[in-house]
Amino acid sequence: MNTPNSQPAVPIDGAALLNEVEAFHRRFNVFPREAAYVAVALWDAHAHLLDAFDSTPRLAFLSPEPGSGKSRALEVVETLVPRPMLAVNARAAALFRSVSDPAGRPTILFDEIDTVFGPKAGDNEELRGFLNAGHRRSGVTYRCVGDGGNQTVVEFPSYTAVAVGGLGYLPDTITTRSVIIRMRRRARNETVEPFRARLHEAEGQALRERLAQWADTVREDIAGRWPQMPDGVSDRPADVWEPLLSVADAAGGDWPERARTACLELVNAARADDKGSLGIRLLTDLRDHVMAGIDRMPTVAILDRLCALDEAPWADMSGRPLDSRGLAKKLGEYMTSDNTPVKARNIKTAGTVLKGYYALDLHDAWQRYCPPPPSEAATSATSATAQVSAPETVAATLFPSAT
Repeated sequence: MNTPNSQPAVPIDGAALLNEVEAFHRRFNVFPREAAYVAVALWDAHAHLLDAFDSTPRLAFLSPEPGSGKSRALEVVETLVPRPMLAVNARAAALFRSVSDPAGRPTILFDEIDTVFGPKAGDNEELRGFLNAGHRRSGVTYRCVGDGGNQTVVEFPSYTAVAVGGLGYLPDTITTRSVIIRMRRRARNETVEPFRARLHEAEGQALRERLAQWADTVREDIAGRWPQMPDGVSDRPADVWEPLLSVADAAGGDWPERARTACLELVNAARADDKGSLGIRLLTDLRDHVMAGIDRMPTVAILDRLCALDEAPWADMSGRPLDSRGLAKKLGEYMTSDNTPVKARNIKTAGTVLKGYYALDLHDAWQRYCPPPPSEAATSATSATAQVSAPETVAATLFPSAT
């Protein structure tokens, strides 16, 4: 309440404040694309508003090589988010207990995440489960607490904002819940201001205080928002971006438009970068490169074409090429339109009978699991070429003894 001699509080301009947050990042970080600055500034602000959302996206700074600015990005984020908690090689038990801290929910900043999920890290299912569960406000982690036979199951909340930095890739279950920023080393002509904690932490913390104050003024408004998603953004990507677009809409100015442009750019970049599971990769290669325009093909011909694909894993599956048994096992996990497992069937070709697969049996799996096919022009060109190779021609070319 204002006293007679006090001045009314000046409303905080959300758009101007986000501009300052973005400018603060630009002083110390070189991100790979303009959309990244928008996404990171919105993520910083959303961390002050978690209770207004049903979910919180993970923010992931990833790169193929060290020295790409991941740790520096987390350092800057640390000055802007509420109750930052630095974690390197932290155990899941420590993290979910920190989220239950009566003093308040932390923002977890997990550097060197590749030491947890990298190829040499071993099994970290407990930590992965914590990060997955904490994406949703309803997410909890159950643990037995007590000694010996006198134990009870205790429910620990897991919902909290998490930003990570590391080399390589994250598990798919975490990647799909994240805004991914693919970092890279600065070029010689790219310069940034050195980040000095003693000099710059106070500036970031002043912005943090203003973000917290602004969040208090828009919390109720944001809690009732259901932002309009850009065309083509739905399902899990929409869950990831809904809190960030809500923040942008509440801030106003040019942020709603910039946020949606950034959303489309980063979602499309993630889709292009997504290799999918091995099964989806197999289905997609069969559709786009092996059986394009062909209604059936013998197994031996399919394997020959798969192993000849550049940059595909099929020629070296743990030291051996994919064989007919491995192909049958992987495709058998998917169903035909008749709700029966995909399996090899007899194909009469060049006067003999060979086992192989029919495009009709794979069509339902292609529709359900594969990303959109190449452009119509590219598909037409591929199909036109493939049509020349009828099943009989393929068989005669690859195994002339059958003719």
